[in-house]
Amino acid sequence: MEMRRAFDLGVEDEEFLATYECPWETIADGSSWVLIHEFTVPKGYNHEKVTAAIRIEAGYPNAQLDMVYFYPPLSRLDGQPIGCSEAQQPLDGKIYQRWSRHRTPANPWKIGFDNLGTHVFLIEEWLEREFEKCPAR
Repeated sequence: MEMRRAFDLGVEDEEFLATYECPWETIADGSSWVLIHEFTVPKGYNHEKVTAAIRIEAGYPNAQLDMVYFYPPLSRLDGQPIGCSEAQQPLDGKIYQRWSRHRTPANPWKIGFDNLGTHVFLIEEWLEREFEKCPAR
């Protein structure tokens, strides 16, 4: 599968993605998006790997990245609901699951420090923390 590059990312983001070792694409579908394929999901979910979509906001990197969208949709194997994940996002001919997760005043976007890589690490943390909110039974 050839990876599309509808737009260029900054050098720092492309270097991060090269070291992250997942296939990735940039697409334009109503907005600019980065799709990270074969994104590893922690144990406890219905899929081991998904595509993670991140909307590149106008003004990025000064404007913060926010939320994540997964395809196929994730659910917990223990049947517990995942809060704020009910919304759907048509993207690239598929329906992605939106995880409405945001930075807080205690963890604000820091211009000149935060980037696609720090956002991906935050996504990994969100996936792990899901089981802290309501532990698996």
